[in-house]
Order: sequence, then structure tokens, then C-alpha cells
Amino acid sequence: MPPKSETLPPPTATAATLSDPSSGSIDPIVHVIQILPYSFLRPPRLRLKLPTLTLPSPMTVYALVLLTYFMVVSGIVYDVIVEPPGIGSTQDRLTGSVRPCVKVSYATAGISSIVLAYVMSMLFIRIKIPGYLH
Repeated sequence: MPPKSETLPPPTATAATLSDPSSGSIDPIVHVIQILPYSFLRPPRLRLKLPTLTLPSPMTVYALVLLTYFMVVSGIVYDVIVEPPGIGSTQDRLTGSVRPCVKVSYATAGISSIVLAYVMSMLFIRIKIPGYLH
């Protein structure tokens, strides 16, 4: 077996010539197809204008901030992120199967929460502004 040569063979193609498609082919038709259309076609001169953006009015900014605050405080943002289930589920004592149910035991009822919020707001108004409800 002959000994290996310590000199490296000359490279056949470099990375620059492989990335250029026109130099990779020796076919003159490919060269003509790549060069000929661009010799007489010119891109159009476009006179594009940048759109002018105006600042919103202070009342618009205030309305957006108020709407965002309302959405965060009321829980809409929480519901969108967490996606709580619309219905609950209970396990049947006899069969052990899980059944869907609309009102889950030990859960806060919606009407009682609304009534409680109304009563607390009226109490708050009566304490802070005594002459308001008379």
C-alpha cells in the first residue's frame, strides 16, 4: 500500500463560486437566460409617500386607558388567558363516572355575587357620602 500524500489536493470549487449560479454553469444558454431579460427591462420609478400618522386626541387615549383598566379589573383579560371551563363536573357516587354539570356544588352562585356587590357599593356610598341617598 503506498503511503499517503501529506499535501492536500487543490480545491475544485470555493464557496463563493458555488453560491453564484451564473459561474456554476458553463452552459451559455443559462447565462443568456439569466442576463438577457435584465439588459432591457428597467424597474419603474416609484414615488412612494410615507403615510403621516397623527397623534390621537387626549380623550381617545383616556378612553383606551379606561377600557383597558376595565377589562383587566373585570376579569376579561384573565378569562382570555386562563380559559376557565364553562361547566364543571361531578363524580357519581354509585358508578364513579364523571358527569358534566352546570352548577358545581360549593361554587359561588352568580346572582349572589351580583347582589353582594350591589349591597356593598350602596354601603360604601352611604358611608362616604351620607347625603347622597336621602
